[in-house]
Amino acid sequence: MPSGAGQLKHLRLFSLAGLLWLAANLCAQATPQLERTAELTWQIDAPWFGGFSGIEVLDNGSTLRLITDKGRIINAQMQRDETGALTAITDTTWRKMRYRNGIGVKGPFTDSEGLALTPDGRMFVTFELRHRMAEVDPATGIMTPLPGHADFAGFGENSGLEALALHPDGRLFALPERSASRQAPFNLYSFDGTRWRITGQLARRGPFQPVGADFDANGTLYLLERAVTPLGFRSRIRRFDPDKTQQSDTTLLTTAPARVDNLEGLSGWQDAAGRTHLTLISDDNFMAIQRTQIIEYRLKE
Repeated sequence: MPSGAGQLKHLRLFSLAGLLWLAANLCAQATPQLERTAELTWQIDAPWFGGFSGIEVLDNGSTLRLITDKGRIINAQMQRDETGALTAITDTTWRKMRYRNGIGVKGPFTDSEGLALTPDGRMFVTFELRHRMAEVDPATGIMTPLPGHADFAGFGENSGLEALALHPDGRLFALPERSASRQAPFNLYSFDGTRWRITGQLARRGPFQPVGADFDANGTLYLLERAVTPLGFRSRIRRFDPDKTQQSDTTLLTTAPARVDNLEGLSGWQDAAGRTHLTLISDDNFMAIQRTQIIEYRLKE
């Protein structure tokens, strides 16, 4: 039997082990997790199909709106089983984005990337190659140009505003695909309806770059990032407090190379029970060797 000193030592060890176990369990409970609920490959044999870069899920997960790299607006319905899992995309229609004179966008002006919708149905789109943002009438495709930021002119041809998201307070937030260097953070641009400002910076961690974003009802920012490796694409999802962007990032998901295709669009939405879901879509670049993949996750707090 241990002596009094030995007993005290054992008690201290047991107490320390208990505290470590409790801390680990509290951390595990506090760390949010993503549970994959659906994964499907979507294909339509039509020349307009493909190149999906921006996504919004509406009506508690039943309506889908997309934009493509060719300046097209896609509307569709999302079919789900009794558990709420996505099973098919149906009733698909599309419309070309157009200038106010009715002429459709062409050439380098077509590369629409970021998508955000307001509760009253207004639609905002960011473009690469010719870096800009426009309000787009979803019924007609007519674009209304909006002011830019001085930084936009300095973006690389294929590294502009990939991610666009609407905050619950009405502000639009956008992120470029690249930062000033491989160590520099990503500037977070905010548009209040009149002008753009840099309102924060998101820490750059590893080779991942922003490609999609959305806010939840509480104003938490979810960011989809992509990395290209010799073995295939990788994806990561982080979330942030937009007012404390440098200190608040939490990684929710990181995929292995080639586990997913070229995921570029992210939409956060709530089901009828109030649970938060994230829907992701891949850009196949109109290439036969790639696929249009839709993956959904449910957030577990």
